[in-house]
Amino acid sequence: PPGQGDVFRLEVEFDEFTLDGDPETWQRISLPLDDLKAGDFDRKTTVGVVFRHGAPNEATRTLWFDLLTIEQNDDEAFLDMVQQKTFDFFWMEANPSNGLVRDRTGQNYASIAAVGFGLSAMTVGIDRGWITPEQGRERVLNTLEFFWTAEQSTAPNATGYKGFFYHFLDMNTGRRSGTNELSTIDTALLLGGVLHVREYFVDDDEIRSLADSIYHRVDWTWMQYRNPNNPTAAISHGWFPDPEGRANADPSTGFIVHDWLGYNEAMILYILALGSPTHPVGPEAWDAWASGYGGQWQTHYGYTYLVFPPLFGHQYSHVWIDFRGIQDAFMEEKGIDYFENSRRATLAQRAYHIANPGGYPNYSKDEWGLTASDTPDGYSARGAPPPQNDDGTIAPTAPGGSIAFAPDESIAALRTMHRKYPALWGPYGFRDAYNVDRNWFAQTYLGIDQGPILLMIENHRTEAIWEVAMRNESIRRGLERAGFTGVGVAVDDPVEVARTDVLAVFPNPTADRARVNYVLDAPSSVRLVLYDVLGRELTVLEDATRPAGEHQLDMDLTMRPSGLYLLVFEMGDRRTTRVLTKIE
Repeated sequence: PPGQGDVFRLEVEFDEFTLDGDPETWQRISLPLDDLKAGDFDRKTTVGVVFRHGAPNEATRTLWFDLLTIEQNDDEAFLDMVQQKTFDFFWMEANPSNGLVRDRTGQNYASIAAVGFGLSAMTVGIDRGWITPEQGRERVLNTLEFFWTAEQSTAPNATGYKGFFYHFLDMNTGRRSGTNELSTIDTALLLGGVLHVREYFVDDDEIRSLADSIYHRVDWTWMQYRNPNNPTAAISHGWFPDPEGRANADPSTGFIVHDWLGYNEAMILYILALGSPTHPVGPEAWDAWASGYGGQWQTHYGYTYLVFPPLFGHQYSHVWIDFRGIQDAFMEEKGIDYFENSRRATLAQRAYHIANPGGYPNYSKDEWGLTASDTPDGYSARGAPPPQNDDGTIAPTAPGGSIAFAPDESIAALRTMHRKYPALWGPYGFRDAYNVDRNWFAQTYLGIDQGPILLMIENHRTEAIWEVAMRNESIRRGLERAGFTGVGVAVDDPVEVARTDVLAVFPNPTADRARVNYVLDAPSSVRLVLYDVLGRELTVLEDATRPAGEHQLDMDLTMRPSGLYLLVFEMGDRRTTRVLTKIE
């Protein structure tokens, strides 16, 4: 959409020529067209490009153009597009009757962690007008009703036991899929979404009651399996009802022999276990977890931080918990917080790609991202620094999930991936991963990789997930019992939540009409304009001074052709953009 600060670039692929040789290779360059505005571009516009080189009397050369692309440098519109596409995964790849979200496209089993991300995704969809509040509530309610009523028992085909749930569930029956484990970390990620929607639907007693019931049922102390050879207050990775023949399980108890120790993605697990009003673990559990930090405090590329090479370990807990300005004993000693730790981890990994010790052809300051994802050889956790299984595969979820920590660097990486690799973009936004060195592009989408992209972009833009989730009494209690100082409120104090629904459009997509809602905290001049994708102004919907409060207006699109439109809302010096889809 047009506006001050727009920057256009003309990207030209041209035949390289020399004074004494024939053309051999194609080159890519970007030319700034800062003086051009969106209105200058339509189907009749001719853009002339003149190249001058060498001495004035040299012979004229001919340039052969293969591709011309006009790209607008509007980060807000770009993030709108990425978020809405990513949201569509959670809307379309879920079973609407039980809320189960597919682990990956093309498979018939759900990931309970993806369901947690999907629950929070519904709030983004409502706030941004992609679904109605009624649609979002129905999906959330169906999800919570399923998880509360599904079978909890020792039966090998149950949905869960002791309040925990199996890592993967059949999309239709909701029962354990295959022989996977009763997972503590994946249950915690599911509960992150459960507790978040509990606070989001603040006036909905049914949703809040179901969320409380699901969370309160979890018996965290049962998972504090104490290996006789290594007694600990730490929490086990999980449990099997059928442990026979499993190398990672105690055959007499079924518990996985590995505990969550040392810095990784499990912070949210311990915080929820500490905050439980029914089956809490003691503060010694956090001490056990943190005692595993050991040699993880390291310095790489000038950044000193707690190391966990794959970036997902620095991201998952931060989707819901706002760690800015709060410290446990370890971080207080180091003089930073976990948010700053994740920022340093992100920038250190970017620096690793710039250094490129493996010599991969595309690693650079704007092309980076090692985490757990699909690779040409299957699913694998990769990271750096220090390098861990680095095979040249980059995953968009790595910069996408770190956008709140390092926004400029992360947005630049996502824009580079989107611009350079059309094969990486599909119906749900960025596909899972790619490897230029092996000419491989994933065809799949993974729920646990889509979630951090959508939700951390929202935290970067509005802080909405953090602000709502941090209202939860159990999350705040868990932080306090883990020894965090500076949490900001006592567990019994109310927390005021900022409005996030400044501009909403629904239904979206629409076949004929759409309703636009916007909220003013104070009287303000507003301007609401509909543009086509070429930036041409189509309709001025609102241009007036309006009082504080909620406002709405209806938009008639029956005579407009199908396609994408841009809705630009200006309120004083604030500007918000929404992408609107018209369908037949």
